Amino acid sequence: MIALWVGVFLWVIVAALVVAAAAKGASLVETGLREGALDFVRLTPRVAIGVVGSGYVAAVFPPEVLAHLLGPNSGILGTAIAALAGALTPGGPVVGFSIGVAALKSGAGAPQVIAYTTAWALFAIQRVISYEAVAMPPRVVWLRVVMSIPVPFLAAFGAMLIGKP
Repeated sequence: MIALWVGVFLWVIVAALVVAAAAKGASLVETGLREGALDFVRLTPRVAIGVVGSGYVAAVFPPEVLAHLLGPNSGILGTAIAALAGALTPGGPVVGFSIGVAALKSGAGAPQVIAYTTAWALFAIQRVISYEAVAMPPRVVWLRVVMSIPVPFLAAFGAMLIGKP
């Protein structure tokens, strides 16, 4: 039900943007439609590959191994493994979140998956190297990375305190 309301809300935003573009000129509406259609054509295969690929991740990993390494009873070691895996996972949200969902389906604990997705969002190695390291001074990049290391553990611990998410 929430997904339906989110979809409706997003379409309302799109409609408002179309009206705003139309007020500035019909060519903006055409440009927006063309650019949006091109993005749709480029992104749809990537999303499909990420979602289908995550299904294979769930199928390939034996649930008993995953439950042992990242299960709810894996403790700090499981959280550390999840955080390291998150930092090493390349790709965008379709890949990162799909792997998290696949891990949950295969027996990983919610706190461990929260640590994984938090680490992926904070310091995926390829983003640090490709974007941050080339744009900012190295000292700033590494200070940010080092200061971010506890965050996945704190997020997992917070999830454990709250209870089973």
